[in-house]
Amino acid sequence: MTKPVRVRFAPSPTGYLHIGGARTALYNWAFARNQGGVFILRIEDTDRSRYYQEAEQDLVDSLRWLGLQWDEGPQVGGDYGPYYQSQRIDLYRHYAHKLVEEGYAYKCFCTPERLEQLREQQRAAHSKHTGYDRHCRNLSADEVAEKEAAGLPYVVRIKAPMTGVTTFFDLLRGETRVDNEMLEDIVLLKSDGFPTYHLANVVDDHLMEISHIMRGEEWLSTCPIHVVLYNALGWEIPLYIHLPIFLDPGGKGKMSKRKTVGADGREYLVLVKDFRAAGYLPEALINFIARLGWSYDDHTELFSREELVEKFSLDRLNASSASFDYAKLEWMNGVYIRQLDLDDLAGRLCPFYRAAGYEVSVEMARKVAPLVRERLKTLADAVPLTDFIFQPDTPPSRELLIGKLDASAAANILRRARNLIAMAPALTDEVLEEPFRLLADELGVKAGVVFGVLRIAVTGRQVSPPLFETMDVMGRERVLTRIDMGLEVLEAQ
Repeated sequence: MTKPVRVRFAPSPTGYLHIGGARTALYNWAFARNQGGVFILRIEDTDRSRYYQEAEQDLVDSLRWLGLQWDEGPQVGGDYGPYYQSQRIDLYRHYAHKLVEEGYAYKCFCTPERLEQLREQQRAAHSKHTGYDRHCRNLSADEVAEKEAAGLPYVVRIKAPMTGVTTFFDLLRGETRVDNEMLEDIVLLKSDGFPTYHLANVVDDHLMEISHIMRGEEWLSTCPIHVVLYNALGWEIPLYIHLPIFLDPGGKGKMSKRKTVGADGREYLVLVKDFRAAGYLPEALINFIARLGWSYDDHTELFSREELVEKFSLDRLNASSASFDYAKLEWMNGVYIRQLDLDDLAGRLCPFYRAAGYEVSVEMARKVAPLVRERLKTLADAVPLTDFIFQPDTPPSRELLIGKLDASAAANILRRARNLIAMAPALTDEVLEEPFRLLADELGVKAGVVFGVLRIAVTGRQVSPPLFETMDVMGRERVLTRIDMGLEVLEAQ
């Protein structure tokens, strides 16, 4: 009988969700959905010195923003909880002491001072094998009892095999064999009674009946000791898939956990919350990161979340690291923005206007959206493109004397333009385009000069969204007010 698919994403709330972690969560979620399985969120919060609540909230908010809802876990519940490791401490202590009793682990009483001295000696001697020297591995039962009676603190260490080979299989990378002489007697239970990642991870994955462990390749080096633990506890080992890391934009190094600086000196985003704040759509981000390590097919660039679920399979994963191409992401995000209907786009733009200090209603955002939709790479781009619409009416800050115009000629253009706008039945291309071109011919200047002077007076900038559509959104009264301000500037020269 095939084991039901149960996969987990198990972040530590010591920092905000990294885009690499989001990709790991995505693959687990997509695999569970494709297989009709269960996607579990487990919070690995046993490192209390580095834990903080804001990071945990960010993990939850970011996963939900991406649409990666979990079936079991915090705020959802389930039959295999608790889903916080800090609430499962008694379980880890039970299995740590079980390993000690059965001879697979031991109590180590070495002080931090001794361990630091050991490390210094190994560094000085340029030792090939570093790490703990197994000083307490062969203490007799009487010696252990004596030290415990004296109240000496201890940790529990795995009694790793010292000869032979440990073998494990990764679905993405094949079989890996590690000489046991390379394994260390790592700590399983710390002196404060809290487990290390290695013990808690193995215990939880077994008790939660995880079928596939899909995680980053940074955990590949510790996999042999996890296999040793599974074998010592007599448990079936889940199937492993260690995913490749993301490389920086130049493809030369691992993407940083906090910020990545490209060869061009530009600082690139790496945290999900920062992509969100910068105006990337979750749909685009999901599409983009899904392709960094997995192939939809040989030619498809864009696909929906539903298509991803339908197509997702482990045999299409790639073990090679992929470079994070921000230009490709920007392009993809722009495509997704243009696919949004206006009501949806307007609703998504409003938070960015509010963040910039503008109280813009959904109705107003819906009027503005068509002005910029074709030019947006991110939602945040809309603000600098259109903020002049929401700013107080003030005299133009840019020079109105474009081309070879003097103040008198520029003022004449604005007066004639004002008359056309004041009398026009509507401020649309269909109504205004021809009269303004005829005006340019009459004045003996290029149409671009007429439009340029008017644009600076109305928007305060040389480049703006389509001029007549912009004026239509602003309204006739505000447009005339700004033209009048431009005239005052010119007449004062």
